[in-house]
Amino acid sequence: MKHTAIIALLICFLTAGYGCANKAQQGATVGGLAGATIGALTFKDKLLGAAVGAGVGVLMGYIVGNEWDKHDEAQVQRSLENNRSGQPTKWTNPDTGHAYTATPKEPYMADNRIYRDVVIKDEKSGESIMAKAWRDENGVWHLKQ
Repeated sequence: MKHTAIIALLICFLTAGYGCANKAQQGATVGGLAGATIGALTFKDKLLGAAVGAGVGVLMGYIVGNEWDKHDEAQVQRSLENNRSGQPTKWTNPDTGHAYTATPKEPYMADNRIYRDVVIKDEKSGESIMAKAWRDENGVWHLKQ
């Protein structure tokens, strides 16, 4: 019975990771799953091993995923700052190998801020999302979610 519950929990953990909004959350989910599995296989007390492994895995996975997110966000920032409307910026994340394109739209004013929409496309899957960014008084673009 214990094994069935652990397997069901791990399946839920794994499938939840792929619906997350960013790579930090996906990394935490996958890291937690991997850590729980390794911990359960290496500790004498399987439940304690799974708990310790999941905790370490979540932290490590989050750190790695967060770095991937930072790289991609820096490329979107570059596109918003330097590109004309409709001019795409293409890049490949060196850690994941995934290729992306960010295409900014015309800037506009709202609520005393400069806004700019940007279309971010995953070249592998073909999926696109529309994001909105605003510029602060220091000239830094911030993506709204």
